[in-house]
Amino acid sequence: MPVSALLNRRVLVVEDDYFWADELRQGLEKVGVVVRGPVASVEAALNILDSEGAVDGAILDLDLRGERAYVVADRLLAQRTPLVFVTGYDAGAILHRYASVPRFEKPVMFDTVLRALSAMMPPA
Repeated sequence: MPVSALLNRRVLVVEDDYFWADELRQGLEKVGVVVRGPVASVEAALNILDSEGAVDGAILDLDLRGERAYVVADRLLAQRTPLVFVTGYDAGAILHRYASVPRFEKPVMFDTVLRALSAMMPPA
């Protein structure tokens, strides 16, 4: 599916590395995504989901300054929201119940993440 599948979609970015979060934000905005965040904590991510409503997709780092973001992933999966993990963890370190979630190890190219998220989007 082309990147145009992301046009006007709301994507939550949960990332605690400022530079990578900013690269994600800028890249997503360039292709017409409405970026929610970026935020660097579980609490902030949940606040966005509670206050701004559902999102169409998410890019989620699992380790946010020592706090695991599984509760955010669980909320997104319960809402059937497409998400990708972008993390420093290898596959063996991630809980088995998340085996179906695409995972990219840092460092990763922005275009790789963009294509993966785009491919997961249902038709608008």
